Amino acid sequence: MTAPPPSRDELIPPDLRPGRELLEEGRRLARDWSVGRNAFLDEKGVACEADYKRRMAGEGRIMQHAHIGFRSVERTVTAIAEVHETCAKRGVGVDRFGITLDWSMGYPPEMRKGSRRGTGIVLDAPEDFARITNAAPAAAHFGDFMLGLPGALANAKGAIAAGATAIGNLGQYFTFRMPDWDDDVATTEATVTALGLIAAQPVEILVHSNLDDGFAGLFADMASALGMVIVEKHIVETLIGARASHCFGHHYTAPRVRMAFHRALTQVSDTPGTMMFGNTVSYKSTPAGNYASLASYLQADVWALARLNSGHAVNPVPVTENERIPDIDEIIDAQTFAARLAEHALASRDLVDLAPVDEMAGRLVEGGRLFASRLLAGLQEIGIDTSDAAELMLALRRIGPKRLEAAFGAGAPDPAAWSGRSSVALAEWVEELEHEARRWADAVPDLARLAISRSRLKVCVASSDVHEHGRNLIARTLSHLDVEVVDAGTSVDADDLVAVALDSGADVIAISTYNGIALRYAGEVKQTLARAGQRLPVCIGGRLNQVPDDTNSGLPVDVTADIEKLGVVPCATPAALVDVLSSLAARLAERSS
Repeated sequence: MTAPPPSRDELIPPDLRPGRELLEEGRRLARDWSVGRNAFLDEKGVACEADYKRRMAGEGRIMQHAHIGFRSVERTVTAIAEVHETCAKRGVGVDRFGITLDWSMGYPPEMRKGSRRGTGIVLDAPEDFARITNAAPAAAHFGDFMLGLPGALANAKGAIAAGATAIGNLGQYFTFRMPDWDDDVATTEATVTALGLIAAQPVEILVHSNLDDGFAGLFADMASALGMVIVEKHIVETLIGARASHCFGHHYTAPRVRMAFHRALTQVSDTPGTMMFGNTVSYKSTPAGNYASLASYLQADVWALARLNSGHAVNPVPVTENERIPDIDEIIDAQTFAARLAEHALASRDLVDLAPVDEMAGRLVEGGRLFASRLLAGLQEIGIDTSDAAELMLALRRIGPKRLEAAFGAGAPDPAAWSGRSSVALAEWVEELEHEARRWADAVPDLARLAISRSRLKVCVASSDVHEHGRNLIARTLSHLDVEVVDAGTSVDADDLVAVALDSGADVIAISTYNGIALRYAGEVKQTLARAGQRLPVCIGGRLNQVPDDTNSGLPVDVTADIEKLGVVPCATPAALVDVLSSLAARLAERSS
């Protein structure tokens, strides 16, 4: 490693139960918890979704995935049925549905009641899950906040009993942290036991992992992302005996990149994929303009699947996604658009020059295998038992993506590079983030820029949840303005954030938020500062919305005005934060003159 390697004792506490014990516990639970039947399995006449995917792939069918994002279970069930029925009447097949589960489902069931809610739905008992799996004869995908978190075992039981055979999101184990929950040993044990339960089922259950939500979404090199696929397959398939199925797409914009990563993925995994997620970061226009982005990524995905159908479903994200939670008619429109576009894309696939795709895929496979082999060998060198699922997973989680990539990345060491190594294929999010950071920094007037630089300001930057690209954008923009950045972390609790800010002597706190908790989190930071007798300026940007406690719609509303009333500065763009710094720099200059 570029830094002194951690010892096994630093990474693995003595109270961590061995993986074999946890897996055996999961196997014992399988005597009482087995895969039930539901509308999808019965109508399609299959034992599991993986069998259905293989059948459809063999027939050359481009499968489709729809996502429902409502906060009400009743509205979600109604939406699934209506979308499936209406699309079928149009000759459009929706093969699978995902739903927005609330992040509070990550807690064990006894902690959910009375806990803070986000923007999703909560399912506790098997019958709650069964309402989803029987809403329509399409596969139910239970992804986020299921596996990888403290509530993993209870969630797996409920989903399995309801006949769900694609359960995730393993990627979240490595990156997500529940608010006020710091027991990563308990999280690991719950996750491995749940995986043991899944592996012991008489039918194949796909252990879904969204690469963009795990380490792969934070690696600067796409070869490292592919390497993480290999590592996760080693854990899930070799050590546990289940099947790992991977999803990607949020941060993959260029058609060549999407096609190349899919091609590379099929060379390191033969498990049917869950879905290729929509490139939501490209939705930056009006709904009409966003149709161009929708067409761009869908066409690339159809071309990729027409060449080699991996079982992945395409995911046409409604074009209103960047403005609000899409409604039923907008989901139907997106599915209809995707089916029609697939017809055109299949007809034009022979026009595509695949040589650049294959060249990039080859580099990704070579670099990914090198990263995975280096990583496993490196962990063995420091004493980690890479044949123990629990020990390996906890070591990876505690080391983190930045140190892993710096230590084991396929590229040569490069101190100037984002990750400390040159990239085989630089991740698009890194390129875009650096471009945006420089654009915002360059837009600052010269006098303001000079004043900020001379003031030697220190800003404590953090994210309220796992979405850390906003935090990274602010940190990079400030670094270009000669502002010292104090990184308080990701998914940081308000009291911990304030403690870091005060201990470091920060002049300003800057928060990036996304998951519908903006007002509550801003209030907690202000309250913590007040208890400490401090009055630091607090700025917050990102998705400034929250679901009101007294709402019947379950939809989040804009809370910008409410945040302002708290004395917190809402920042729609980095420019608003720069204005705060510019004013502060001017006041400091006046005091010193």
